[in-house]
Amino acid sequence: MKHVLSALLGAATLLGAAPSIAQTTLTIATVNNGDMIRMQALTNEFTAKNPDITVKWVTLEENVLRQRVTTDIATKGGQFDVLTIGTYEVPIWAKKNWLIPLDNLGSDYDTADLLPKIRDAVSVSGKLYAAPFYGESSMVMYRTDLFQKAGLTMPEKPTWDFVIDAANKLTDKSAGVYGICLRGKAGWGENMAFLTAMSNSFGARWFDEKWQPQFDKPEWKKTLSTYVDLMKAAGPPGASSNGFNENLALFNSGKCAMWIDATVAASFVTNPEGSPGRRQGRLRARAECGARQERQLAVGVESRDSRGFEEDRRRGEIHRLGDQQGLHQARRLEGGMGQRAARHANLALSES
Repeated sequence: MKHVLSALLGAATLLGAAPSIAQTTLTIATVNNGDMIRMQALTNEFTAKNPDITVKWVTLEENVLRQRVTTDIATKGGQFDVLTIGTYEVPIWAKKNWLIPLDNLGSDYDTADLLPKIRDAVSVSGKLYAAPFYGESSMVMYRTDLFQKAGLTMPEKPTWDFVIDAANKLTDKSAGVYGICLRGKAGWGENMAFLTAMSNSFGARWFDEKWQPQFDKPEWKKTLSTYVDLMKAAGPPGASSNGFNENLALFNSGKCAMWIDATVAASFVTNPEGSPGRRQGRLRARAECGARQERQLAVGVESRDSRGFEEDRRRGEIHRLGDQQGLHQARRLEGGMGQRAARHANLALSES
């Protein structure tokens, strides 16, 4: 999702890239979301400590990013030094020997202190292949102003039946207000990450124990018909082109009453110092259907080439990014997403 990258962001070293102190440009390919803007804000601090290195950011829409970084690493093109990828790719790339383990990060980087599920997601055979940057689950976000106007109350554990009914009641197409925003843009990190989580709520799965596809089963038909019907009835126009950023803008501007997406969005919709729309944002656990609740731990990584980025610098930057984003359990009071989750029931990181 989240997506969706829709996830954890970190750093992993590419195999076969020989360090070269003479290199002056570090090219970073990353996804175009708000958290990467926060990362880019650290650029001046890094270059001040490393004046021989120039940092170049290449910011791409998620689907384009996945295609370009996969092509680059598979062909050994070397276009990028740092690549943003997801945990879907980590085990595959590691087994193809496209990555080498990060086993020399130094004593100040305590791998054992990482959240266990996040650490496992970027590890293969017990070896860490990426340094986590952030982790996320999914949740229902809703606008209190629009709910109050419609006389609705969001339950602590909303069901899909409630979401559907509320979305229809909240929709006022004449006023340009829609009951719900869901990812419609095609792609694994776009609508497929969301639909996979949604399908779990309806009891669907991709394969059975014999690896036979299950997409023709009633559970998948129920999932897809619910999704399509809901978006037609209560979704914004052009929903098939909307991803995280588009839905965030619609939600914050009061055009969508509910938005189901990654927990990473919490800081973008609830900051009391932000826009009026952000002050109206509230959060709930992901919608349930029957006895099963959708749960997803979305993780991603940043994979990087070691050229021009010698080991002592790598250790320091990886440690600082993880520290600032709060992925270390000992620093849960520093305000990272995972730490807020530990103190807020509606932001709890659910594990698949």
